[in-house]
Amino acid sequence: MRRLAESESTLAPAKINLTLRVVGRRADGFHELESLVAFAPFGDRLTLWPGSPLDLKVSGPMAAGAGPLTDNLVLRAVRALAERIDGLKLGRFALAKRLPAGAGLGGGSTDAAAALRLIARANHLGLDDARIHEAARATGADIPVCLDPRPRMMRGIGEILSAPATLPKLGILIVHPGVAVPTGSVFKALGLAPGERYATPALASCHFPSPSSGREKWGSADTNSVPVSPTPPSPKTGRAESTEKARREALLTWFASERNDLEAAAIVIAPPIADVLGVIAGLAGCRLARMSGSGSACFGLFDSARAATAAARTLGGARPSWWVRTGLLGD
Repeated sequence: MRRLAESESTLAPAKINLTLRVVGRRADGFHELESLVAFAPFGDRLTLWPGSPLDLKVSGPMAAGAGPLTDNLVLRAVRALAERIDGLKLGRFALAKRLPAGAGLGGGSTDAAAALRLIARANHLGLDDARIHEAARATGADIPVCLDPRPRMMRGIGEILSAPATLPKLGILIVHPGVAVPTGSVFKALGLAPGERYATPALASCHFPSPSSGREKWGSADTNSVPVSPTPPSPKTGRAESTEKARREALLTWFASERNDLEAAAIVIAPPIADVLGVIAGLAGCRLARMSGSGSACFGLFDSARAATAAARTLGGARPSWWVRTGLLGD
């Protein structure tokens, strides 16, 4: 069995809700969702020195938004796991905080999931251990999907997860205008009473600057199927490139039939979100602009990482105060 190094670190990647439908509000007050979740190739970084008493130090450009240590999800998740496993080896954590808080990027949840991964490794536990998933669910609704950060459909209040999805390559640009939006306030603004189902409004077409017409079916609002693609051919031939393009167009078509049902409520609370969406949609090469999670971060999808990077350069000159990152989604 592999021995753990003196310290070990892992990326806590930004969580992106590519789609988000509100199903309704349960009798217990929790909201049920259906969301296709993916993860960016950037985020916070968490390091563990095992064998020490449980501790956490936070640094980095977004450290101020991490909140008090007593309420940090990293410590809460590890304590929840320790309650379920006698003699669990703990340790000292260092969190380099790079994701903005209140952005809908799952910063606290992905940090907590990273902590559970590191603690599991230090104790030679597999991530399929039921106690790890119990601790994740007990700590936060978004933590289970972040444990194994691969694209998948998330349903219920976050406890129902599909198998990992295979997405085609897409460039992504993520923008945060510097306005934090509390998740609870957004759900409250929906105005759903306990037991009420959500009445989905008409699609707002302004956020789809260049709709596509792919032929491949990726799913629909009326199905429970996860929008996974067929397995791409392994040889890097012209045919493979054509297939990849068809997969990308099909996924973008499906995205255009979906939405983020929290977007309108978040804009009421933080009007700058509407400005961000409009600016992203107007960037050259943008295929779709949408808010992630409960906001206020928004993303744009592009045909390639190069196109997303070019758009980020343009955006950086026009809005230098906005937090902007780019990357590549898909396999």
